[in-house]
Formats: sequence, C-alpha cells, structure tokens
Amino acid sequence: MIPMSYSAEVQTALDAGTAIVALESTIITHGMPYPQNVDTARLVEQDVRDAGATPATIAVIDGTLHIGLEEDELSALGQATHVAKLSRADIAACIAIGGTGATTVAATMIAAHLAGIRVFATGGIGGVHRGAELSFDISADLHELAQTPVTVVAAGAKAILDLHKTYEVLETLGVPVIAVGQDSLPAFWSRTSDMAAPLRMDTARDIATAQIVRHVMGLPGGQLVCNPIPEADEIPAEDLAPVIAQALADAEAQGIAAKAVTPFLLDRIYELTEGRSLTANIALVRNNARLAAAIAREMIQTAD
Repeated sequence: MIPMSYSAEVQTALDAGTAIVALESTIITHGMPYPQNVDTARLVEQDVRDAGATPATIAVIDGTLHIGLEEDELSALGQATHVAKLSRADIAACIAIGGTGATTVAATMIAAHLAGIRVFATGGIGGVHRGAELSFDISADLHELAQTPVTVVAAGAKAILDLHKTYEVLETLGVPVIAVGQDSLPAFWSRTSDMAAPLRMDTARDIATAQIVRHVMGLPGGQLVCNPIPEADEIPAEDLAPVIAQALADAEAQGIAAKAVTPFLLDRIYELTEGRSLTANIALVRNNARLAAAIAREMIQTAD
C-alpha cells in the first residue's frame, strides 16, 4: 500500500463526488520565498474554492503522499529546507525512504490520478530546453501528458523553453494541445506567440467533454489546456526575448544543468525584470486555477 493522506476538505469532496482540482507544490518550495510562497498558495486554493471546486495541493511529507494540505502542513512546507523536487523518476523513491518532496507537473499528475482527480492547474509545463539537441534536456512532463489521464491547465509551456520543439514533441506523443479562446498558443508570460493552436476551445464544457470522450475511446493520456494570461498582467514577448537570452547565457556560463536549470532561469528573469515576471506568474496561476475549477465542475456534470 502507498502511504497516502487526504486533507479533511479533499476527503469530504471525494465522499460527495464533487469537483476537485489538483495543485502542485514546487511553486511553494522552489518558486518564491517564504511567506510569499505560502500566501500565494493560499490565494490559489481560495480561487479554486471561489470557482466552485475543492483544491488539493499535493506533496510528499515524511514518506506520505498528501492529497491536499492542512493549513499547518502548507505553512511548514513553505518554510522547509532541502525539499526534493519530485518527478516520475523519484517520487516512489522519496516515499520509500520517508523523504519530503514537492511535486512537479509530472509527479502531480501521477498523484492526482491515483487519487481519482482528473483536473490539475499549474503555471506552465516543462518541455524541451533550448539546446536540447546537444543536452537532451527534455522534461518528463511531456511523456506524462501522453500516458496519465489528467487535464492540465497551464499558460502554455514555460517561455524559457524551445517552444516550437516542445509542441512538436507533444504532437508526436499524441497529446491534445488546446488554446482557450484564441487561435494562437500563449507563451506563458505573454498572451500570444507565433505558433498556431492545434486545437481551440472556448468553453470549459467543451474541454471537459473532450477528456471524457478520450476516456470512452480508450485513448491514453491527458490533455494540455493553454490558458492565456489575463491581458492586464502579461509581459509582451518582445520585452521578454532579450531578458530570456541573458538568463540563458548566464546559466550556460555558470554550468547550470538538469533540474537546476528552470529554477535558475526563473530567478534570473525575476531579477532582470525587477520582479515583474513573478507578479505575472502569480496572476497566470490564479487564472488557471479558476478555469480548472470550471472544467472540473463540468466533468462532474457531463459524467452525470
């Protein structure tokens, strides 16, 4: 048996068969400093509640997989040090040795599926890093989307990545990529990009129905819902391009690699934008949480 613990709020929702939205925990442990990390996590959870669903923030604490965190657990995780960053490769090992770790997109999808949760809200997914033809640095998030039946609501792939290669891999893996309300894919901090959306859907009901139909057809995997950041909060792509280029150059100069790349780049971009990137990041995560709650509600109603 996998040691699992459900928060009281999540257990009540599971028993009642009401909508639940999974939330990752790396934003708490690796995204921003305390207490801003905890404050932001609580805001996102409340956004889910206000939109009619129950939030389930996921993490491994002392070898137990937590589906939903109580107030004291969330606060303690936000102040913890040396917390592992868990993906498919190491989540089981962390549980086995009694460790503590925050879940990335891939690990959160795995945990959500184990708990019977079908919708997950995050900021942006990982993908193909720039220069991957030499480094082979490709996030496990992409293969997870291809095999685990969870709908992931994000503002697209993180803009620090090679976006064209990321979406090419998703196409090859057969992952539906859906832009919400527009014909181009969003680019995380920016509402639009030069990439046409493979699919466009304008309502939460359509998105929910698409996942249900995949299940009925026996198609594996989930779907990526690319929800553009609110217009008032975006950073135009032309403003970000030189900033990202500088951050990438700094990472290469310092020999940053593997799991350390994304946190380094996001921290460096935060410095170079004087905090503007973090403000935008919080806005897009909250926006995604609200949409995810609407999709989760529609999945319940459509299934009924």
